[in-house]
Amino acid sequence: MSRRPFLLSLVPSFILTALASTGLTQTLPPEQLPQPGVPKGELRKMEPFRSQIFPDTTRDWWVYLPVQADPSKPAAVMVFQDGHDYVNLNGAWRVPTVFDNLIHSRAMPPTVGIFINPGHKVNAPAPQSPWRSNNRSFEYDTLSSDYARFLIEEILPAVAKIQPLTSDPTQRALCGASSGGICAFTTAWERPDQFRRVLSTIGSFTNIRGGHAYPYLIRSTEPKPLRIWLQDGRNDLDNPHGNWPLGNQQMASALRYMNYDFEFVFTEGEHNSKDAGPLLPAALKWLWR
Repeated sequence: MSRRPFLLSLVPSFILTALASTGLTQTLPPEQLPQPGVPKGELRKMEPFRSQIFPDTTRDWWVYLPVQADPSKPAAVMVFQDGHDYVNLNGAWRVPTVFDNLIHSRAMPPTVGIFINPGHKVNAPAPQSPWRSNNRSFEYDTLSSDYARFLIEEILPAVAKIQPLTSDPTQRALCGASSGGICAFTTAWERPDQFRRVLSTIGSFTNIRGGHAYPYLIRSTEPKPLRIWLQDGRNDLDNPHGNWPLGNQQMASALRYMNYDFEFVFTEGEHNSKDAGPLLPAALKWLWR
């Protein structure tokens, strides 16, 4: 066995163990707490999804429906990778509560939230945790349009049966952390005709499956109409795949060089959501401004 495939097999261990530690180190902003008089949207746990684009995989997923969404009119939409982490109302993100508050204050439009876990092979033993789904790296770290197709051809039509969704790419957003962060960027990079807003934290812009190429690709490609919010911490991972803080700084430098509409927040944190979680309300306000 060559050295590189062996190292790739370690990705779920040294990355996902870090991601699982998401205790907060900052005071929560008010938007992450239920507020008096703010109506609560509906969070639906959907039936496990069997994909055709990623054959023989199944995944858990949830859909958030804001009270303010008109069932007769298309709504904005935001897709969250590793969805289990974002729907946790006691975790680092608390997205349904944040959506309730920001939509009510009109800091963002009435937005349907789609929270998707990565796929897991149906014939494999159940993963020890949602972070360890065995198709995660293939779906998230691969530089291709496959994941975009999965959303466009399978997930969005399924959600549209519940609530009409806009086809305006400026009203379609993506979010993810770590490999989910590079996945969010790849999806918009591949299909800016469908998605144009990206929120990536501790993104894996390193050589797990070629993601270290993005700074060069950004610099050598005509700018795409994307709005991008990035976060990483100076104490993020440094391993044989690359240096996460450096990879994110190179992304920011390339985006700046090409005059993208972007924001980069560089904190002291490690490979978890302790720093980024409390920044979510501000990031969403900037993304949807």
